[in-house]
Amino acid sequence: MINPRSDGDRAVSISVTHVLTIGITTILIAMLLTSASTMLETESDHSAETSLETIGERLADEIGNVDQIADENTTVNATVNHPRRAASSRYMVELREGCTGPLLDGSTDCLKLTAHSADAVVYVPIETDAGLEGEATGGTIEIQYNRNNNGNISITEGS
Repeated sequence: MINPRSDGDRAVSISVTHVLTIGITTILIAMLLTSASTMLETESDHSAETSLETIGERLADEIGNVDQIADENTTVNATVNHPRRAASSRYMVELREGCTGPLLDGSTDCLKLTAHSADAVVYVPIETDAGLEGEATGGTIEIQYNRNNNGNISITEGS
């Protein structure tokens, strides 16, 4: 003989349905938040990289200008202002000789820009016959060609 359902069985069924609905909804929201945070982090890194490329190109042009102005009998100083942050991240600028990196074979001098908080490193080639040295954090940067320093171009943090 078939037992008809009682009212108690129906109450359990509704409770189980609610628990399953809440559990599935929680899992879907957690997956959505996880994928959104990953996408935001990727976009932040891309934004930092783009900002560093722009800053690096401007700084490379300014270093090239100092190199063109300077000769063996002069000392040239230039103070340039750049943003202190790239995509909400402080960054470091290094002058490097013989860079290796994306599209660089080791025979080209470059600027290496590294963001502290984002996963972004950018190499910007520089055309100069002078030696290169120094590093600075973003913001005010002093570029110097010093004939007494073997004709090297250096960068330091500005005041």
